[in-house]
Amino acid sequence: MGKNLSKRNQDYSKWYNELVVKADLAENSAVRGCMVIKPYGFAIWEKIQAELDRMLKETGHENAYFPLFVPKSLFEAEEKNAEGFAKECAIVTHYRLKNDKKNKGKLIVDPSSRLEEELIVRPTSEAIIWNTYKKWIQSYRDLPIKINQWANVVRWEMRTRFFLRTSEFLWQEGHTAHESKEEAIEEVKSINNLYANFLENFMAVPVIQGLKSESERFSGAVDTYCVETMMQDGKALQAGTSHFLGQNFAKAFDVKFTTKQGSLDYVWATSWGVSTRLIGVLIMTHGDDNGLVLPPNLAPIQVVIVPVYKSSNELNSINKVANKILDNLRNEGISVKYDDREHFKPGYKFNEYELKGIPVRLTIGPKDLEKNVVEISRRDNLSKKILENDNELVLNIQKILADMQTSLFRKAKEFRDNSITEVDDYNTFKTIINIKGGFVSAHWDGSSESEEKIKNETKATIRCIPLGNSFKKGNCIISGKPSLQRVLFAKSY
Repeated sequence: MGKNLSKRNQDYSKWYNELVVKADLAENSAVRGCMVIKPYGFAIWEKIQAELDRMLKETGHENAYFPLFVPKSLFEAEEKNAEGFAKECAIVTHYRLKNDKKNKGKLIVDPSSRLEEELIVRPTSEAIIWNTYKKWIQSYRDLPIKINQWANVVRWEMRTRFFLRTSEFLWQEGHTAHESKEEAIEEVKSINNLYANFLENFMAVPVIQGLKSESERFSGAVDTYCVETMMQDGKALQAGTSHFLGQNFAKAFDVKFTTKQGSLDYVWATSWGVSTRLIGVLIMTHGDDNGLVLPPNLAPIQVVIVPVYKSSNELNSINKVANKILDNLRNEGISVKYDDREHFKPGYKFNEYELKGIPVRLTIGPKDLEKNVVEISRRDNLSKKILENDNELVLNIQKILADMQTSLFRKAKEFRDNSITEVDDYNTFKTIINIKGGFVSAHWDGSSESEEKIKNETKATIRCIPLGNSFKKGNCIISGKPSLQRVLFAKSY
């Protein structure tokens, strides 16, 4: 199973696409811009989904499901939201096909089946959900509502790339309703912290939390909070967003409640989400020229055991030892696979699991049985060592997995930190953006004109206004006008 991957420093985009396919994560489908997520790729998504689902439920959120289709009139109700997604919408206009007898019986749209009202295939679910909330909310006693949905959405992308940008993708989207502005803002911040916690402690991906500029906000939001990440090629990638929607959707759908004082008021809203884009974040944060590198907390298989033998008798002897180790690891909650496939040589298996990023590989051969040892290989640094096959083996493997999780985060954070450059003039800004890349910390006057000019001339956008920014005054790098704080610019996916 030759990897033959392109080198990251030669063609990063090609390396990424090759790795997705060769590691059996996904492949192109018959539908333009859509992908087939293969079992191994979906297993990673299931790990992401399971951990996030647990975290969301622990913070009081409940799962529900809403329709895939949104009546066009509902979609149009919140004008900014509709305008923001209009160019990406897929629309259902008819509901039936019929045989075209004049053209060899091929199927054509039945003109008589045209819908009275066109349906939008959801690019996001605010419209259908807030139309529903109108029926659920009458009083302050009905609040808060904290709903999460695991679903697919469709955004008709012109240029697609596996996991990062596809016409259909999987995600979770939260939609909450609150009694007060303060409670809604606290929800938004809490979710943004939850995403940061998940990415850093589960995926070993360092993030920068911040606010989006007005032009980069979610359509229909008052404020958008985000978690931004830095990829190995010096481009930023937005990993998740959390939106304070104010009362915009409540007013669009006339969702009012009776307050404790007996008056009527509009509900305060939030929405937030992460998607299968996180798999792209994972690949481009930790992957190397040999393939995937999976953090142990996220790996569907944390340990793989590979026997090395020449005869069936040797294999039988190895099986007894390997199965005991397998049981001991599983009893401690470690996911493990014993690969005793006889029609693949050990070298093929080593290559396969290195490509797929399995954190730890145990190798057992006849000589290891004689010495009562196993060979341990770490995927993150490709190191090997011999461990005694004794009562301490499982504990030692647990320590290795924990150290890998920590080491991967430390390495990624060091790279991220070294990718932040502070500049004070536009010429230096352009040089750093075009040559070094990464985040550029610079003063901005807060105007959309300056932001747009920088974007048009350098392709760099404001990734976020970092939270906890120290308000050190300066001058905008492009207009020279006063600026209260620095923001982070970068080229992005």
